[in-house]
Amino acid sequence: MREYKMRRGETLEERVPDMTAFVEEYFGEVTTTEEYNGSDLLVVEDPDNPVFERVTAGTVEYGSKKDKLALDIEERPAEEVIAAGDVDAAEDAVDAKNDFLLEATGRDAKSRRDSMKRSVEDDADKPDNV
Repeated sequence: MREYKMRRGETLEERVPDMTAFVEEYFGEVTTTEEYNGSDLLVVEDPDNPVFERVTAGTVEYGSKKDKLALDIEERPAEEVIAAGDVDAAEDAVDAKNDFLLEATGRDAKSRRDSMKRSVEDDADKPDNV
């Protein structure tokens, strides 16, 4: 499960007032929910795109900090996608994921990547539990 921060000065609730409708627009009908870090996330067990096996997405609430967007996409193996003739769907799958994240967070793939690099570097600078 990966968590994504919003663009500075914005909140997830402002960008995505109806998370269920938003997830269904990009991935398909929400079938259930799943608990993650004390928050209920939406689960699409039969996504519209044949490349995706299962999608879990939603808001992870942090009391004193800004909420984050959580997203976990389970994909079918590439060999299986190719054998089924769904090669074109793979490109659509990448677009759907990137468009979903851009619209929800206000951050493009490059800025999300840079942010994750910085957080990994920051973690490396912290001392181990001594």
